Amino acid sequence: MENDVVWNKKKRTRTLFTLCRRFPLSARFSSGGLSSLSLPFSSVPAQGTELCVPYKTCKGGRFTRNLQSVALVLREFSAPANALQDYRKDRGTDDVHMLFRQCTKLHSAKCLHARLIVSQAIQNVCVSAKLVNLYCYLGSLALARHAFDSIQNKDVYAWNAMVSGYVRLGSSSEAIKCFSLFMMTSGLQPDYRTFPSVLKACRSLLDGMKIHCSALKYGFVWDVFVAASLVHLYCRYGPVANARRLFDEMPVRDMGSWNAMISGYCQSGNAEEALALSKELKVMDAVTIVSLLAACTEAGDFVRGVLIHLYSIKHGLDSELYVSNKLIDMYAESGNLKGCQKVFDEMVVRDLITWNSMIKAYEVNEQPLRALRLFEEMQFNRIQPDCLTLISLASTLAQLGDVRGGRSVQGFTLRKGWILEDVTVGNTVVDMYAKLGLVDSARAVFDYLSNKDVISWNTIISGYAQNGFATEAIEMYNEMEEEEGGEINPNQGTWVSVLPACSQSGALRQGMKIHGRLLKNGLCSDVFIGTSLADMYGKCGRLEDALSLFYQIPRVNSVPWNTLIACHGLHGHGEKAMMLFREMLDEGVKPDHITFVTLLSACSHSGLVTEGQWLFELMQRDYNIAPSLKHYGCMVDLFGRAGQLETAFNFIKAMPVQPDASIWGALLGACRVHGDVDLGKVASEHLFEVEPEHVGYHVLLSNMYASAGKWEGVDEIRGKGLRKTPGWSSMEVNNRVEVFYTGNQTHPMYEEIYKELRSLHEKVKMIGYVPDHRFVLQDVEDDEKEHILMSHSERLAIAFALVTTPPKTRIQIFKNLRVCSDCHSVTKFMSRITEREIVVRDSNRFHHFKDGVCSCGDYW
Repeated sequence: MENDVVWNKKKRTRTLFTLCRRFPLSARFSSGGLSSLSLPFSSVPAQGTELCVPYKTCKGGRFTRNLQSVALVLREFSAPANALQDYRKDRGTDDVHMLFRQCTKLHSAKCLHARLIVSQAIQNVCVSAKLVNLYCYLGSLALARHAFDSIQNKDVYAWNAMVSGYVRLGSSSEAIKCFSLFMMTSGLQPDYRTFPSVLKACRSLLDGMKIHCSALKYGFVWDVFVAASLVHLYCRYGPVANARRLFDEMPVRDMGSWNAMISGYCQSGNAEEALALSKELKVMDAVTIVSLLAACTEAGDFVRGVLIHLYSIKHGLDSELYVSNKLIDMYAESGNLKGCQKVFDEMVVRDLITWNSMIKAYEVNEQPLRALRLFEEMQFNRIQPDCLTLISLASTLAQLGDVRGGRSVQGFTLRKGWILEDVTVGNTVVDMYAKLGLVDSARAVFDYLSNKDVISWNTIISGYAQNGFATEAIEMYNEMEEEEGGEINPNQGTWVSVLPACSQSGALRQGMKIHGRLLKNGLCSDVFIGTSLADMYGKCGRLEDALSLFYQIPRVNSVPWNTLIACHGLHGHGEKAMMLFREMLDEGVKPDHITFVTLLSACSHSGLVTEGQWLFELMQRDYNIAPSLKHYGCMVDLFGRAGQLETAFNFIKAMPVQPDASIWGALLGACRVHGDVDLGKVASEHLFEVEPEHVGYHVLLSNMYASAGKWEGVDEIRGKGLRKTPGWSSMEVNNRVEVFYTGNQTHPMYEEIYKELRSLHEKVKMIGYVPDHRFVLQDVEDDEKEHILMSHSERLAIAFALVTTPPKTRIQIFKNLRVCSDCHSVTKFMSRITEREIVVRDSNRFHHFKDGVCSCGDYW
C-alpha cells in the first residue's frame, strides 16, 4: 500500500482513487480539496458531496498503516483534515486521543468517526464515549446520540457523556430522560460524575429532590462536587435555608462549595447573608469576588466593595476580565464614575461587556455626553455593538433630546432585526421616543412589536402619562386588560404607571377600581404601589384616604413621606406638611433632595416664607444637600407669591449657578400676578435668552401686558404666530370623564349648560360679584369681555355638574392651567348659592370652595 502512495504530482489523481477503492471512505471534501484540482474527467465530486466506497473492500490491515495513508491523502486534498497528520507519537504508537484534540470542526469529526469504524477502534467504549463528547462539543446532538446508541456495552462514562452533552446544549428534559433510562435499563450504578450534570438539568424542585434521593442512596451526597451542585439547585428552586442547611452539614468544602452558596444567596436577593457568609472565608478566587461584588452592589455596601477590590489587587485577581467588568458595575451603581474610569483605563484586555458596562455607567449617572463619546470610541476600536449597547445608547440619546440620533437607533435595530427578535430592544425604542416627547412615534413602534410583554404595555402607559396624555394612558391600561383574553397580567410597574395617570386626569373611580383589585391580590402593602395609591387619592382631593393608606405601608425611606408632604402642599396645608416633616425626622428617616423640594413648594403655596428660608438653610447645613435649580426655583416662587419681587430678583442675582428658564419663569409669573410690568420685562429678557422658543413664557408675558392694558405689547407678541395651550377642565360623572374647553359650544348639553350659567351669573351678581375684566386678554367691549369670562372651562364644568348631579353633592373639577382670579372669585359665590362644596385642582394646587370661602385664603 505504501508503494501506491507515491506523491508524484503526475500520479496524484490515480493514487487518490486507488486509495478510495481500497478503503471505505466517507468524508466531505471542502474548499482546497478535490474541487481545487484539475482532474481529467468529469466524475470529480462537487464541494460538500459525500464520497462512499463499499465496506467489503476493506479486509484486515493495521489501523496505523491505513490511517497513516488516509491522513496523507486528506492532508493533500482536504483542508479541514490537515490537522490529522500528527496522529502518532514519536515512539510510533497510535494516539487516538491526539486525533480527538485536533478535530475542531464537525466534518473533521465525521472523518475521524469513519476511520474509527474502519479500524474497529470504535468498539472501545472509552473511544466511543469520547466521540459522543466531541459531537456534543461541536453542537450536534443528533450525531452524538447516534454514536451513543451504537455503543454495544455502555459503561457509566458513556452514559455520563450523553447526559452532560444534553445539559451542555440546553436539552434539560432529554438529559433527565437519559438519566432515567440509565437508572432503569443499564444495570449500572451512577458515580460522582453523574449527579452534577443531571442536577444542572433539573428545572423544578421536585426533580431535584428525586436526584438528591438517588445521591443519598448511592452515597455520593457528601462528594464535594455533588454537594455543591445540590446547593446550586436549592438556591435556584427551593428555600435558600435548605441550601444553607446542606452547606453547613458538608464535611468538606472546597472553593466551589463556597461560591455556590454565596452566589445562591445573591441570586435569591439575600445579599446581606452572602456578605455575612463571606466573612468566614480566608481565601477567595475570581468567582468568589464576582459574586461578592454583586452582593455589595445589591446591598449598597460599597465600602465592602472597595475592600474586595483591594483584595483582588493584592492577589492579582483584578486582571481577570470578568472581575474588572464587575468592578465597573459596582462603582457605577455607587455613582463613583472616577472609580469606573480608573478600572477601565487599567484594563489590558476589554471585551464588549466592558464597553457596555462603561456606557451604561455614564448613562445611568446622567452623563450622556460622556456615554456617547465612549460609544464612538468603541466603534473606533472596531467593537460591534449588541442589543445591550443599543439599550444604553437609546436612553443616552433620550437624555440628550437627540431626535435624529434616536431615529438612527431605531433604523439600526430594524436593519439588524433586533426590534422583532428581542422584545427588550423594542421596549427600549418605545421608551426612548416617549422620553423624547414623540408619543406618536412611541405608539407606532409599540403597535409594530409582534410579541408584546407586560413591560411593553407598562412602557407605553407610562409614556402617555409622563407626557400629559392621562386619558390615553388609562385607555391603554384598559386595552391591556382586554388583550388576548387576559394572558398578560399587570405587575408592579403597571400599577405605578397607570395610577399617576388617574391622578392627572382626576379619574378617581378608575383609581378606586384599581385599588380594589390590588386589595384583592394583597399588593397594597408594597411600598411603591401603596405610595402610588396614596398619591392618587391625595391628588384626586381625598387627602383623608391618602393619609390612611400612608400609615398602612412601610415608611422606612423618604419616598412615601415625600409623596404625602407633596399632597399636603397641593392642598395648601403647609403647616401640616411641616408637621409631617418633623414626624419623619422623629422616626429616623433621612430626608433627601426631593423632600426639600416638596417642603419648599408647600411653603410657597401657603405663604410660609420664614419656614421656607429655614428649610433652605437646614438642608445645606445639617444634611449637606447642595441646592439644585429646583430648590432655587422653589425659593424664587416662595418670594414671588408673597409679593417680595425685589427679594426674589436679588436672590436670583446671588445664585452661585446659572439660572435656567424655570427660575426666570417663576419670577415672570409672580410679576404677572402682582402687576409689576417693568420687572416682568427684565425677567422675560433673561428668560428668552435661555429658552427663546418656549410658547408658554411668551403667552405669560402677553397676558401680563393684557392685564396692564398695554395692548401694543400684546400685539407684538401675538404677531410672532405663537399658539397658546388651550384651557380645559375635566370632571368625572357617571363613570365617564367629561372634558370642557374654554368657549366650547359643541357639547351635547350646550344649551342647558349656558342656560344654567346665565342664571347663576344673575344670582351671584345680586350678592356682590363684580366681573374683573383684567382677565380678559382681548381688547373688546365690556359686554363681550363678560361673555368671555362666563365661558371659561371651569365655569362650564360647574354648570354641567349642577345640571347632571343631585343637589348638595360635591363637585370636583381638574383644570390644566392656573385658575384666574375672576373664576376664583365667582366660584366662591357659586359655592355659597348652590350650597355645594366645589373642589378645583388647577396646575398649581387644590382649591376647596365651601360656603363662599376658599381653602387657599385667596393666596395662590
